[in-house]
Amino acid sequence: MDVATEKDRPGNVGEPQYPSPFFSVVIPNYNGSRHLPDLFAGLASQTFSDFETIFADDASSDNSVAWVQSNASRVRLLDNPVNRGFVATVNAAARAARGRIIVLLNNDTQPDPEFLAELARTVCANPNAGIVAAKLLLFEERDRIHTAGDMMGRDGIPRNRGVWATDSGQFDSSEDVFGGCGGAMAVRRELWMALDGFDENFWMYLEDVDFSFRAQLLGWQAVFAPAARVYHKLGASGGDELSSYYVGRNTIWTLAKNMPSSLLQCHFAHIVGAQLSIAADALRNCRGTAARARLKGQLAGLLGLPRVLRQRALVQARKRRHDVEIDRLLI
Repeated sequence: MDVATEKDRPGNVGEPQYPSPFFSVVIPNYNGSRHLPDLFAGLASQTFSDFETIFADDASSDNSVAWVQSNASRVRLLDNPVNRGFVATVNAAARAARGRIIVLLNNDTQPDPEFLAELARTVCANPNAGIVAAKLLLFEERDRIHTAGDMMGRDGIPRNRGVWATDSGQFDSSEDVFGGCGGAMAVRRELWMALDGFDENFWMYLEDVDFSFRAQLLGWQAVFAPAARVYHKLGASGGDELSSYYVGRNTIWTLAKNMPSSLLQCHFAHIVGAQLSIAADALRNCRGTAARARLKGQLAGLLGLPRVLRQRALVQARKRRHDVEIDRLLI
């Protein structure tokens, strides 16, 4: 492979090839060794066993790789020789996946024992769904929701459905959503291949929103699997300054690539107003590093528009869903 080397593990290189598993669980990692005991304990407890695990390490400087080699059995290990970023690492692992369904799982999560079983039930019950979103709950407060599926606003701002709410059964039905959080979601292989994975220009943050938007434009559904629960150590993978920059930049790129022209025109005032409001808030708090990072991200988003608009032409040319249908997905 050009971006990673695969280490021999039991059931891996040099052993007979078995039929493709139903799931390939892809775990991107960068210096996350402190999270791995909880993560792999959750995977070991799964009631659904037809899956492979691909641990994709992005040139960590901690003992992540050594921990996996010593403590995790039957894991395929991809080890980037240099740091390539979250998105490129996920893409490399997905290319190596043998499963019919790719499951993305953050290293700072712990899946419930029924996580994969519930994803499998939802995948099989929804043949037109290319994406299945799991329910992410806070690791330390397991009755509080981080996301019950992604939403996209008509103002161009992505949102987590149910964020911070107490989980009291209000999201216990399987229903269509805009997309799934890349920290815990399933994607059909054919959709992943059709979209060529995540956009590596994003590096990290909102790559999942961009992917979901492109999937919706192609006519695929995204559905929520309420009983596929994952507990997330929120904020463990990136700091405020880092996330502020990339969210600021990638929000603009997601809109510029994906929002159909008629909807850009219809919601233009709301979209511009939302970006100006974010910039104004950052300026009021410009002594803070996160606020300054958000402004830098917005500027980088605008400066990158010439390249993104070239991508937009290709994305919009492939659009199969009518703009009215897309507008109904927005909130």
